[in-house]
Amino acid sequence: MKLKSFHRRSLIVLMLIPFCVMSWGFGEDYFQIGKQLELFSDVYREVNTYYVDDINPGKLLKTGVDGMLKTLDPYTNYYTESEIEDYRIEHVSADYGGIGVTSFRIGDTVMVYDVYEGYAAQKADIRAGDIILSANGRSLKGLTTDQVDELMKGQSGTSITLTLSRVGEAQPLEKKLVREEIKVKNVPYYGMVNDSTGYIKLDKFLQNCYNEVHDALVDLKKTNPNMTSLVFDLRGNGGGLLEESVNILNLFIDKGQLLVTQKGKIAGSNNVYETKVDPVDNKVRVAVLVDKNSASASEITAGNFQDVDRGVVVGQRSYGKGLVQQTRNLTYNCQMKLTVAKYFTASGRCVQTKIYTHNTDEGGSFEEVADSSIRVFKTKNGRTVYDGSAVYPDVIVNAKDTGNVAKSLYRKMLIFDYASYYRTKHATIDSTGEFKISEDDFRDFVKFLDGKNYDYSTQTELAFSDLVETTKHDKYYASASTEIDRLGAKLKHNKSEDLLASKEEIKKMLAKEIVGRYYFQKGRYTYMMKNDEVLLQSLNVLSNPTLYNSILKGEGQYKVIGKPTSKR
Repeated sequence: MKLKSFHRRSLIVLMLIPFCVMSWGFGEDYFQIGKQLELFSDVYREVNTYYVDDINPGKLLKTGVDGMLKTLDPYTNYYTESEIEDYRIEHVSADYGGIGVTSFRIGDTVMVYDVYEGYAAQKADIRAGDIILSANGRSLKGLTTDQVDELMKGQSGTSITLTLSRVGEAQPLEKKLVREEIKVKNVPYYGMVNDSTGYIKLDKFLQNCYNEVHDALVDLKKTNPNMTSLVFDLRGNGGGLLEESVNILNLFIDKGQLLVTQKGKIAGSNNVYETKVDPVDNKVRVAVLVDKNSASASEITAGNFQDVDRGVVVGQRSYGKGLVQQTRNLTYNCQMKLTVAKYFTASGRCVQTKIYTHNTDEGGSFEEVADSSIRVFKTKNGRTVYDGSAVYPDVIVNAKDTGNVAKSLYRKMLIFDYASYYRTKHATIDSTGEFKISEDDFRDFVKFLDGKNYDYSTQTELAFSDLVETTKHDKYYASASTEIDRLGAKLKHNKSEDLLASKEEIKKMLAKEIVGRYYFQKGRYTYMMKNDEVLLQSLNVLSNPTLYNSILKGEGQYKVIGKPTSKR
C-alpha cells in the first residue's frame, strides 16, 4: 500500500513540474494555476495516505473534476476513457454495433422501450414492453445501465442470445440475434402532409444529418413535383454540430449569406460561417417548428430562417442556448467538452437566455438575461428581433396542457403497458392514418386500470392543501375544521369521472403508442401529423401565400417578434 501511495504521489509531482515551469515564465496567472494544482495534489496525497478506508483514485479524481466544472455551466463536462463511446453516440454519431433496441430500467427489471425498424430485434419480433431476463445466459438483474449496454452492444457480426418475458406468454422466449451496425437516423421520418406540403422531422444535428436532410428534400421534390411548401420540424431537437446546421441552411439560402459568427476568449475560438454553395431550393415556402426543447443548433437553424426572412417559425419559444462547445483531448484517452464561445446569428443576436455565475458554494448557478439588458436587432427585411430571449416564433401556438389523469397514466407507464397488452391481443391494426381507439377499446383500457396505481393531485387539491396548512399556521383550523373537511371532500377528485372527462385526450395517447407497436417510428409520425395542432397551424400559414409573405415582410403585427416583456 505504501509503495502504491509513493508512486501516486510521484506521478502527481511529475505532472505539476510543467505547470510550475510555466508559472515562472508567464506571470501571475500561471503562478496561481501552479499554486492551486499543488494544493490539489496536497489534498489528494493526504486523503490517499491517511483516509481510514481504501479509496478509488479514478473515482475520487472524477468527482473532484466534475465538482470543479459544475461551477461553470451545464455543458462543460469531463469524460473518462470508459465514457468516450457513450459521449460519441450522444454528441457526434449515433452509429454503433447492436441489435436495434432502446431499453430502460424499472427497479431490477430491464424492459425494451423501443425497437428500430429494419434491424435484428425487429426481424426477430422483439417488441416494446418485452422484459429482458438475460443476455448470453447472464441475468440482467442487478446490473447497472452501463453493464447492460456493454452486454447488448458489440461488434457487428457477433451473436447474442436473449431470454425475454412477454405479457400474454406463459413461458420465456429465447431469441438468437446477430449484431449489426445500427445507424440511428437524424431524420427518422419524412413524407407528404398533403399534395403540396412536404414534412421533414430532424431529431438531432449529429454527423451525416446534412446528407439525410438533403436526400429527404431532393426525394420529396422529385416524387412530388407539385410540392410548394415544407414543414421542417425541430421540436425536441437539442442540437449538435454547428457545421451541420449551417450546411442544412445552405439547402434553402443563397450562396454567400453570412449565417453565424462565433466569438470566444482566444482568437482560435473565433469563426465565421456562411453559405458556400447554391441552394437546392430557395423558393419553397418553409415553416420551421420549434418548442421549449429546441436548442443550440436547432436555434441556429430556426433563428437564421427568421433573420434572413427565408421561412416562418411556428410553435413555442425555444430553449435559449447560444454557447458553443468544443471537444478537447486529454491524456490517458480522456476528453473534455468545453464551452469556448458564443454564437451570433445573421442579424447579430445571441439567443442565450441564461447568464452563468461562478464562485457559489453549491456549484454553478444562473440568472435570466434581464429585460433591460436585451438589445434590438433587425432581420433582412427590417423585422425587429431581440437577443437574450431564445428564438421567439413568428406564429405562436401555445402548448396544450395535458390533463392530470392523462399525465399520471403516462408517467406511471400505463399507456405504454396497455399498448404492449393490446399488441398481444391483435395481430394487425388498420393503417396508421385510419387507426382509432374505439369505445370498446377504451372500456377495455379502463378495465385494464383496475387495481393499478395512478393517483394524482389536481391543481384545486394542491391549492386546498396549501389552504389547510395556512389555516393551521394561523390557528384557524380548529374552529373551522368541520367546514374545511366538508369542502375537502367535495373537492376530492373522482378517477372514473376524470377518465371520462379526459377520454378523447387519452384515446389519442393510446392510439399513438399502439400504432408504434406495429408501424414503429414512421407510424407514430404519420399518426401525429393528423392530430398535431402546431403542424395544423403551420399548414394554415403555408397554404396562404399572402399571409406567409406578410409575415416575412413584417407587416402589421409581424413587425416585432417577441418583445422582452412577453418572452418569459
